[in-house]
Amino acid sequence: MQNINASRQRFMVETFTLFLSIKGRINFRQLERYSKYSEQRFRIQFEKPFDFLGFNKELVQQHGSGHYVIAIDPSYIAKSGKKTPGLGYFWSGQAGGVKRGLELLGMAAIDVDNHTGFHLDARQTLTDASCDKSLAELYADCFATSSNSLSGLSRVVVADAWFTKKTFIDTVCGAGFHFVGRLRDDANLRDLYLGPKKSGRGRPKKYDGKVIHKDIRDDHFQTVELEDGTLAMTAVLYSVALERNIRVVRVPCGKKYKLYFSTNTTFNATTIVKYYRLRFQIEFIYRDAKQHTTLENCQARSENKLDFHFNMALTATNLAKAAHWLNIPKEQRGAFSMTDIKTMNHNALLMNRFFSTFGINPHLNKNQKYI
Repeated sequence: MQNINASRQRFMVETFTLFLSIKGRINFRQLERYSKYSEQRFRIQFEKPFDFLGFNKELVQQHGSGHYVIAIDPSYIAKSGKKTPGLGYFWSGQAGGVKRGLELLGMAAIDVDNHTGFHLDARQTLTDASCDKSLAELYADCFATSSNSLSGLSRVVVADAWFTKKTFIDTVCGAGFHFVGRLRDDANLRDLYLGPKKSGRGRPKKYDGKVIHKDIRDDHFQTVELEDGTLAMTAVLYSVALERNIRVVRVPCGKKYKLYFSTNTTFNATTIVKYYRLRFQIEFIYRDAKQHTTLENCQARSENKLDFHFNMALTATNLAKAAHWLNIPKEQRGAFSMTDIKTMNHNALLMNRFFSTFGINPHLNKNQKYI
């Protein structure tokens, strides 16, 4: 990136290397142990802003396939104490309930052709007693501030069923994006009237009755085959909750069914289901960052330091993919493993530390001939 000086560049390279190499908890004291920089320098540099969204966007454009969708999902961050900004009660999917801690809203570029995800940016959810906005409105504001940069990668946003709210979807569509998500199984939908128009005065008929999910009308729904061979049904319907026409795909799931949808009614059923299922790649980013790059181990209490640590931990997974996985031909790739990459980098870090501490020249021949 051209907006940072040489000193900041060296610091970022050193910090990314440490996040991909140090095993166990990563805090300022631990970074000092393995680095040439002091603890105070890490504290000072973590307080300074860095354009992670711009950095990750350039990384994705250089190493990705070019076919992306934008995934959005919050993640619970365990945090104790009383003075940390943003501390509150948030939903934890792992615990299956509300827990005390922090939360961040992550945005990722899902590479459709490579079937993987790249972190773009993460914003901490800051709620307090004086905030009169709902959680959906806070998420919508967070997306709106990044929409200009995100539009350079994709115009399609995908999120889980929680985000199927009028407040959020109106913001996404108002910024020029299309939304792909999932509806409630009993969503209030109406069939569009496709018959002849009535002559004379009065408003033209727009709807042809409420959709009865247990008795689907074949004259409105079309049967299609998905990529995995599943027979699904699709139609353009009116959503009462969202107050707009949407393309709905009804996919059987055991004895029940799931309703996927898109605000772009020209999308076909296969594309909608494919995009939504790829949404889960953002969960793998959170998993790798929590297990290997210490997403939850920041011990700072500054809002800026927390933001820097969260994005540093998540961005480190992008660098691991770009350096050790995406450069392998697609036909020869195995599963992406952060464990293998972290072990390899940790061993290299220890060897370099041994060489520098004991003054060993690693380039000497292993066996020397004596005359």
